[in-house]
Amino acid sequence: MFLEIKDLKKSFGTDSNKTEVLKGINFEVNKGEFCVLLGPSGSGKSTLLNIIGGIDGADSGYISIDGEKIKDMDEKTLTKYRRKHLGYIFQMYNLIPNLNVKENIEVGAYLSDNPLDIDDLLKTLGLYEHRHKLPNQLSGGQQQRTSIGRAIVKNPDILLCDEPTGALDYNTSKEILKLIEEVSHKYGTTVIMVTHNDAIKNMADRVVKLRDGQIRKTYINEEKISASELDW
Repeated sequence: MFLEIKDLKKSFGTDSNKTEVLKGINFEVNKGEFCVLLGPSGSGKSTLLNIIGGIDGADSGYISIDGEKIKDMDEKTLTKYRRKHLGYIFQMYNLIPNLNVKENIEVGAYLSDNPLDIDDLLKTLGLYEHRHKLPNQLSGGQQQRTSIGRAIVKNPDILLCDEPTGALDYNTSKEILKLIEEVSHKYGTTVIMVTHNDAIKNMADRVVKLRDGQIRKTYINEEKISASELDW
C-alpha cells in the first residue's frame, strides 16, 4: 500500500478550549489513485491534508508513504521528504509576481532531482504561448494552471490539492479538474484532493467522506466518470 493513514488524531487548544479536529482517521491510497477527501467546512479535511503534506503534525497515529513514516522524521528529513515526494496546489495560487509563467514553474524544478521537461509540461498545461507573461497578465484559470505546473514539475509521488477550484467559475473549474486528471494519467501521480464540491467525487478512484473529524464512509468508485462529464 503506497499511502497508509493509521489512527490519526489531532486537536487544537488546551484543556477546556481543546477541540478535537481528527478523531482517529484510517484509510489507504494506492499508487496512481485519484482520492477525494469530501466534507463540509470544519470536517477536518484540510487539517488531514496538511498532516499528509508534513506541514502539520499529528498528536498520535501515523502516516506512511511508500513505507516511510512521517512521525519518525526529524525536521531536516521532513523537509527533504516534502521536496522529494510532494507537490502542493492551493486555492490561492501563491505565484511569485515578478517572475513569468515559465520562471514560476522553474522554481518547482529547482527543488527536484528528477524534474519533468518544462517546455513539454508548459504544452500539457496549455501555457506554452503564455510562458513569458507575468501572473498579473493571466486569468485566474491560467494562474491556477501555472501553480499546478510548479507543483507537478518536481515529478512528485503525491499531488496534494486543497480546494484547487474554490476561487474559479464553473467552466474554469472543469478545465482545471480535467488538467489535474490528465497530469495524473500522464505522469502516474497519486492525487489527493480536498473539496466540499460533491460532484468532484464522481471523477475519483477513491472517496473518503469526513464529518466532525471522523470518516463517515470510504469507498472505491466503481462508476468513475471523466472530469469533462462532471456537472454541478
